[in-house]
Amino acid sequence: MAEVAAGYRPGRTLPLRVEALRQWRRRRTLVMGAVLAALPFVMMIAFAVGGDRDGGRGDNRITLIDTATASGANFAATCLFVSAGFLLVVPVALFCGDTVASEASWSSLRYLLAAPVPRARLLWSKLVVALGFSLAAIVLLPAVALAAGTAAYGWGPLQLPAGGALPAGDTLPRLALAVAYVFVSQLVTAGLAFWLSTRTDAPLGAVGGAVGLTIAGNVLDAVTALGSWRDFLPAHWQFAWADALQPHLEWGGMAKGAAVSVAYALVLTALAFRGFARKDIVS
Repeated sequence: MAEVAAGYRPGRTLPLRVEALRQWRRRRTLVMGAVLAALPFVMMIAFAVGGDRDGGRGDNRITLIDTATASGANFAATCLFVSAGFLLVVPVALFCGDTVASEASWSSLRYLLAAPVPRARLLWSKLVVALGFSLAAIVLLPAVALAAGTAAYGWGPLQLPAGGALPAGDTLPRLALAVAYVFVSQLVTAGLAFWLSTRTDAPLGAVGGAVGLTIAGNVLDAVTALGSWRDFLPAHWQFAWADALQPHLEWGGMAKGAAVSVAYALVLTALAFRGFARKDIVS
Protein backbone atom coordinates (compact mmCIF):
# COMPACT_ATOMS: atom_id res chain seq x y z
CA MET A 1 0.00 0.00 0.00
CA ALA A 2 1.38 3.41 -1.00
CA GLU A 3 2.35 5.72 1.80
CA VAL A 4 0.54 9.03 2.15
CA ALA A 5 2.42 12.15 3.23
CA ALA A 6 1.52 13.47 6.65
CA GLY A 7 -1.17 16.15 6.45
CA TYR A 8 -2.10 15.35 2.85
CA ARG A 9 -5.84 15.62 2.25
CA PRO A 10 -7.06 14.99 -1.30
CA GLY A 11 -10.19 17.07 -0.67
CA ARG A 12 -8.10 20.13 0.14
CA THR A 13 -6.16 20.15 -3.14
CA LEU A 14 -6.96 22.73 -5.83
CA PRO A 15 -9.44 24.81 -3.78
CA LEU A 16 -12.30 26.35 -5.70
CA ARG A 17 -11.15 29.88 -4.89
CA VAL A 18 -7.74 29.18 -6.47
CA GLU A 19 -9.30 27.80 -9.64
CA ALA A 20 -11.82 30.65 -9.75
CA LEU A 21 -9.05 33.26 -9.50
CA ARG A 22 -7.10 31.54 -12.25
CA GLN A 23 -10.11 31.58 -14.56
CA TRP A 24 -11.08 35.15 -13.60
CA ARG A 25 -7.68 36.46 -14.66
CA ARG A 26 -7.93 34.88 -18.10
CA ARG A 27 -8.35 37.44 -20.87
CA ARG A 28 -11.19 35.49 -22.49
CA THR A 29 -13.22 35.84 -19.28
CA LEU A 30 -12.94 39.61 -19.30
CA VAL A 31 -13.61 39.86 -23.04
CA MET A 32 -16.70 37.68 -22.82
CA GLY A 33 -18.02 39.70 -19.88
CA ALA A 34 -17.50 42.94 -21.80
CA VAL A 35 -19.30 41.58 -24.87
CA LEU A 36 -22.32 40.43 -22.87
CA ALA A 37 -22.50 43.71 -20.94
CA ALA A 38 -22.29 45.73 -24.16
CA LEU A 39 -25.07 43.90 -26.02
CA PRO A 40 -28.00 45.68 -24.28
CA PHE A 41 -26.54 49.05 -25.19
CA VAL A 42 -26.07 47.95 -28.81
CA MET A 43 -29.72 46.94 -28.89
CA MET A 44 -30.79 50.26 -27.38
CA ILE A 45 -28.91 52.08 -30.12
CA ALA A 46 -30.54 49.83 -32.72
CA PHE A 47 -34.01 50.59 -31.37
CA ALA A 48 -33.23 54.32 -31.29
CA VAL A 49 -31.93 54.32 -34.86
CA GLY A 50 -34.61 51.96 -36.20
CA GLY A 51 -37.50 54.03 -34.91
CA ASP A 52 -40.95 52.54 -35.56
CA ARG A 53 -40.57 48.78 -35.95
CA ASP A 54 -44.13 48.19 -37.13
CA GLY A 55 -44.03 50.35 -40.21
CA GLY A 56 -42.63 47.73 -42.57
CA ARG A 57 -44.89 44.87 -41.54
CA GLY A 58 -48.22 44.22 -43.14
CA ASP A 59 -49.80 42.03 -40.44
CA ASN A 60 -51.01 42.90 -36.99
CA ARG A 61 -48.92 40.38 -35.05
CA ILE A 62 -47.17 41.70 -31.98
CA THR A 63 -43.95 40.05 -30.83
CA LEU A 64 -41.69 40.47 -27.83
CA ILE A 65 -39.44 42.68 -29.96
CA ASP A 66 -42.34 45.10 -30.50
CA THR A 67 -42.78 45.59 -26.76
CA ALA A 68 -39.05 45.96 -26.01
CA THR A 69 -39.21 49.65 -25.18
CA ALA A 70 -42.38 49.46 -23.09
CA SER A 71 -40.41 49.11 -19.84
CA GLY A 72 -37.10 47.99 -18.44
CA ALA A 73 -38.55 44.54 -17.82
CA ASN A 74 -39.67 44.24 -21.44
CA PHE A 75 -36.22 45.24 -22.62
CA ALA A 76 -34.58 42.62 -20.40
CA ALA A 77 -36.96 39.94 -21.68
CA THR A 78 -36.22 40.95 -25.27
CA CYS A 79 -32.45 40.75 -24.72
CA LEU A 80 -32.92 37.29 -23.23
CA PHE A 81 -35.05 36.26 -26.20
CA VAL A 82 -32.54 37.31 -28.86
CA SER A 83 -29.54 35.84 -27.06
CA ALA A 84 -30.78 32.57 -25.53
CA GLY A 85 -30.77 30.65 -28.80
CA PHE A 86 -27.11 31.17 -29.71
CA LEU A 87 -25.21 33.99 -28.00
CA LEU A 88 -25.46 32.52 -24.49
CA VAL A 89 -24.30 29.17 -25.86
CA VAL A 90 -20.88 30.65 -26.60
CA PRO A 91 -19.79 31.62 -23.05
CA VAL A 92 -21.07 28.31 -21.66
CA ALA A 93 -19.13 26.35 -24.29
CA LEU A 94 -16.09 28.59 -23.76
CA PHE A 95 -15.91 28.30 -19.98
CA CYS A 96 -16.65 24.55 -19.90
CA GLY A 97 -14.77 23.53 -23.04
CA ASP A 98 -11.60 25.51 -22.42
CA THR A 99 -11.05 24.47 -18.82
CA VAL A 100 -9.28 21.09 -19.13
CA ALA A 101 -8.13 21.24 -22.75
CA SER A 102 -6.28 24.50 -22.15
CA GLU A 103 -4.27 22.90 -19.33
CA ALA A 104 -3.35 20.07 -21.67
CA SER A 105 -2.35 22.45 -24.46
CA TRP A 106 -0.13 24.38 -22.05
CA SER A 107 1.49 21.11 -20.90
CA SER A 108 0.51 21.97 -17.33
CA LEU A 109 -2.12 19.27 -16.80
CA ARG A 110 0.31 16.58 -15.72
CA TYR A 111 1.94 18.97 -13.25
CA LEU A 112 -1.43 19.66 -11.65
CA LEU A 113 -1.98 15.94 -11.25
CA ALA A 114 1.53 15.51 -9.85
CA ALA A 115 0.86 18.13 -7.15
CA PRO A 116 -0.76 15.64 -6.36
CA VAL A 117 -4.33 16.60 -7.22
CA PRO A 118 -6.63 13.56 -7.65
CA ARG A 119 -8.14 13.41 -11.10
CA ALA A 120 -11.71 13.44 -9.84
CA ARG A 121 -10.94 16.42 -7.59
CA LEU A 122 -9.37 18.31 -10.51
CA LEU A 123 -12.39 17.72 -12.72
CA TRP A 124 -14.89 18.64 -10.02
CA SER A 125 -13.04 21.88 -9.23
CA LYS A 126 -12.87 22.88 -12.87
CA LEU A 127 -16.47 21.88 -13.60
CA VAL A 128 -17.91 23.76 -10.61
CA VAL A 129 -15.94 26.91 -11.45
CA ALA A 130 -16.85 26.65 -15.15
CA LEU A 131 -20.54 26.32 -14.30
CA GLY A 132 -20.25 29.25 -11.91
CA PHE A 133 -18.79 31.48 -14.61
CA SER A 134 -21.42 30.23 -17.07
CA LEU A 135 -24.19 31.16 -14.65
CA ALA A 136 -22.61 34.57 -14.10
CA ALA A 137 -22.52 35.15 -17.87
CA ILE A 138 -26.16 34.15 -18.27
CA VAL A 139 -27.22 36.42 -15.39
CA LEU A 140 -25.05 39.33 -16.50
CA LEU A 141 -26.84 39.99 -19.78
CA PRO A 142 -30.44 40.35 -18.48
CA ALA A 143 -29.21 42.14 -15.34
CA VAL A 144 -27.45 44.83 -17.39
CA ALA A 145 -30.41 44.96 -19.76
CA LEU A 146 -32.84 45.44 -16.87
CA ALA A 147 -30.77 48.25 -15.36
CA ALA A 148 -30.15 50.00 -18.69
CA GLY A 149 -33.72 49.48 -19.86
CA THR A 150 -35.17 50.86 -16.64
CA ALA A 151 -32.97 53.93 -16.95
CA ALA A 152 -33.97 54.45 -20.58
CA TYR A 153 -37.61 53.33 -20.68
CA GLY A 154 -38.70 53.44 -17.05
CA TRP A 155 -39.94 50.79 -14.65
CA GLY A 156 -43.37 49.32 -15.09
CA PRO A 157 -45.39 46.17 -15.75
CA LEU A 158 -44.14 43.61 -18.23
CA GLN A 159 -46.28 44.09 -21.32
CA LEU A 160 -47.14 40.74 -22.92
CA PRO A 161 -47.26 40.37 -26.72
CA ALA A 162 -50.46 38.34 -26.49
CA GLY A 163 -52.13 41.08 -24.48
CA GLY A 164 -52.26 42.02 -20.84
CA ALA A 165 -49.36 42.62 -18.52
CA LEU A 166 -47.58 41.19 -15.52
CA PRO A 167 -47.73 43.45 -12.46
CA ALA A 168 -44.46 45.16 -11.65
CA GLY A 169 -44.23 43.24 -8.39
CA ASP A 170 -44.29 39.89 -10.23
CA THR A 171 -41.82 40.90 -12.91
CA LEU A 172 -38.53 40.28 -11.11
CA PRO A 173 -39.44 36.78 -9.82
CA ARG A 174 -40.68 35.75 -13.26
CA LEU A 175 -37.55 37.08 -14.98
CA ALA A 176 -35.40 35.29 -12.41
CA LEU A 177 -37.27 32.06 -13.15
CA ALA A 178 -36.74 32.55 -16.88
CA VAL A 179 -33.00 33.12 -16.40
CA ALA A 180 -32.75 30.06 -14.14
CA TYR A 181 -34.41 27.93 -16.81
CA VAL A 182 -32.06 29.28 -19.50
CA PHE A 183 -29.14 28.18 -17.33
CA VAL A 184 -30.60 24.71 -16.85
CA SER A 185 -31.24 24.40 -20.59
CA GLN A 186 -27.58 25.26 -21.25
CA LEU A 187 -26.35 22.38 -19.07
CA VAL A 188 -26.39 20.17 -22.17
CA THR A 189 -23.90 22.45 -23.91
CA ALA A 190 -21.88 22.65 -20.70
CA GLY A 191 -21.72 18.86 -20.35
CA LEU A 192 -20.88 18.40 -24.02
CA ALA A 193 -18.11 21.01 -23.94
CA PHE A 194 -16.69 19.59 -20.72
CA TRP A 195 -16.65 16.05 -22.09
CA LEU A 196 -14.92 17.20 -25.28
CA SER A 197 -12.44 19.16 -23.16
CA THR A 198 -11.31 15.92 -21.53
CA ARG A 199 -10.94 14.21 -24.91
CA THR A 200 -8.78 16.73 -26.76
CA ASP A 201 -5.76 18.95 -26.20
CA ALA A 202 -7.20 21.66 -28.45
CA PRO A 203 -9.42 24.13 -26.54
CA LEU A 204 -10.92 25.54 -29.72
CA GLY A 205 -11.85 22.03 -30.79
CA ALA A 206 -13.80 21.44 -27.57
CA VAL A 207 -15.50 24.84 -27.69
CA GLY A 208 -16.23 24.72 -31.41
CA GLY A 209 -17.43 21.14 -31.22
CA ALA A 210 -19.90 21.97 -28.46
CA VAL A 211 -21.21 25.02 -30.30
CA GLY A 212 -21.42 23.11 -33.58
CA LEU A 213 -23.33 20.19 -32.09
CA THR A 214 -25.69 22.60 -30.32
CA ILE A 215 -26.41 24.26 -33.67
CA ALA A 216 -26.94 20.83 -35.20
CA GLY A 217 -29.53 20.14 -32.51
CA ASN A 218 -31.34 23.35 -33.43
CA VAL A 219 -31.34 22.31 -37.08
CA LEU A 220 -32.77 18.88 -36.25
CA ASP A 221 -35.48 20.47 -34.15
CA ALA A 222 -36.55 22.45 -37.22
CA VAL A 223 -37.20 19.20 -39.11
CA THR A 224 -40.89 18.75 -38.41
CA ALA A 225 -40.86 15.33 -40.07
CA LEU A 226 -39.23 13.99 -36.89
CA GLY A 227 -42.53 14.46 -35.13
CA SER A 228 -42.54 13.48 -31.46
CA TRP A 229 -38.85 12.53 -31.62
CA ARG A 230 -38.10 16.23 -31.32
CA ASP A 231 -39.29 16.09 -27.71
CA PHE A 232 -36.02 14.33 -26.89
CA LEU A 233 -33.94 17.17 -28.34
CA PRO A 234 -32.81 19.81 -25.81
CA ALA A 235 -33.22 22.45 -28.50
CA HIS A 236 -36.94 21.73 -28.68
CA TRP A 237 -37.41 23.20 -25.20
CA GLN A 238 -34.90 26.04 -25.27
CA PHE A 239 -37.58 28.75 -25.35
CA ALA A 240 -39.87 27.13 -22.79
CA TRP A 241 -38.77 29.89 -20.39
CA ALA A 242 -41.31 32.12 -22.17
CA ASP A 243 -43.98 30.23 -20.18
CA ALA A 244 -42.68 32.02 -17.10
CA LEU A 245 -43.73 35.34 -18.64
CA GLN A 246 -47.38 34.43 -19.10
CA PRO A 247 -50.28 35.75 -16.97
CA HIS A 248 -50.72 32.25 -15.57
CA LEU A 249 -47.40 30.53 -14.92
CA GLU A 250 -47.06 27.32 -16.94
CA TRP A 251 -44.66 24.66 -15.65
CA GLY A 252 -45.22 21.85 -18.15
CA GLY A 253 -42.77 22.87 -20.87
CA MET A 254 -40.08 24.00 -18.46
CA ALA A 255 -40.33 20.78 -16.44
CA LYS A 256 -39.94 18.63 -19.56
CA GLY A 257 -37.12 20.76 -20.90
CA ALA A 258 -35.27 20.73 -17.58
CA ALA A 259 -35.60 16.95 -17.34
CA VAL A 260 -34.18 16.45 -20.85
CA SER A 261 -31.30 18.89 -20.26
CA VAL A 262 -30.31 17.46 -16.88
CA ALA A 263 -30.45 13.90 -18.21
CA TYR A 264 -28.12 14.69 -21.11
CA ALA A 265 -25.80 16.71 -18.86
CA LEU A 266 -25.48 13.90 -16.31
CA VAL A 267 -24.62 11.34 -18.99
CA LEU A 268 -22.03 13.61 -20.61
CA THR A 269 -20.47 14.52 -17.28
CA ALA A 270 -20.25 10.85 -16.30
CA LEU A 271 -18.52 10.10 -19.61
CA ALA A 272 -16.05 12.91 -18.95
CA PHE A 273 -15.13 11.57 -15.51
CA ARG A 274 -14.94 7.96 -16.72
CA GLY A 275 -12.74 8.79 -19.70
CA PHE A 276 -10.45 11.14 -17.80
CA ALA A 277 -9.88 8.59 -15.02
CA ARG A 278 -8.41 6.20 -17.60
CA LYS A 279 -6.65 8.76 -19.75
CA ASP A 280 -2.89 8.61 -20.18
CA ILE A 281 -1.71 12.16 -19.49
CA VAL A 282 1.32 12.68 -21.71
CA SER A 283 1.10 16.42 -22.49
